[in-house]
This record gives sequence, C-alpha cells and structure tokens, in this order.
Amino acid sequence: MPAAGCAVSRLAHSARLMGMSRNSRAWRWMAAAVLAHLFVSVAHGAAHDGAHVPLSPAANLFVYVVILAGPLVGLAVTWPAVRIGSWLVAVTMAGALIFGAVNHFVLVSPDHVANVDAQWRSLFATTAVLLAVTEGLAVGLAIRVARERKNAS
Repeated sequence: MPAAGCAVSRLAHSARLMGMSRNSRAWRWMAAAVLAHLFVSVAHGAAHDGAHVPLSPAANLFVYVVILAGPLVGLAVTWPAVRIGSWLVAVTMAGALIFGAVNHFVLVSPDHVANVDAQWRSLFATTAVLLAVTEGLAVGLAIRVARERKNAS
C-alpha cells in the first residue's frame, strides 16, 4: 500500500508543478507583453501602410511567421508545455527585436525611422520603440517563466 500512496502523492505534486509557471505572475506579464506586442504590431503595420514603406517578400514572411504568429503560437503552447512555449516566445521575440532594431534604427533604408514620410514618422517611430520595448520585455519574462518551470521540476 505505501507504493500506491506515494504514486498518488507524486501525481498531485506533478499536477501542482505543471500549473505553477502558467499561473505565475511572470507568465501573466509575459502573456500581457505578447498581447501588447500584437496590438503595437497592428498599429506599426498601419504606419507602414500609410507611409508606403515597402518590405521585401522575405521580410513580409518573417514579419508574419516570426513576429506575429510566433509569439502567439508560443503563448498557446504554454498551456500543454510551459517550458517549450515560453522558449518559443523568447526565441521569436528575440528574432523580432533584432529584426526591428536593425531595420528601424541601424540600416539606412525606407524602413529606418528617420526616412519615413514626415506625416507618418511620429506614429512609425513611436510604434517602433514600443515594439522594441515589448519584445525585450517578453524575452526576459519568457526566459524567467522557462526557468521557473525548470526549477519547479
């Protein structure tokens, strides 16, 4: 009988651990950062359209797959697999941060904040900065959630 009692105890302990990270404050903040990032991305996309800032087909693919879908998929994956999902959020948001920093602030191109049509420059630059902030925040929080899960195991 002691073996059965231990098995039930281990199952209860595992169930608590599985939900621990997803219900943590860091997970909620990560989810908020991902959703804020989506909102800011939509506004930034409107500024891109309004200012007629073109993106190559490869850049468009990266935007849709890595920047928009990746963090949302990662957040969804945290439901069955907290650690895998949070690492997916971290990796895709890091990719988004690098892509945005290089294209908006480093490379001299139509996508650089200084080269956007004056009428759209304020919205474009503000959303570019907000994207960097939400991406950096999400990377840090996602790594924290992944480590919480690892430490809880």
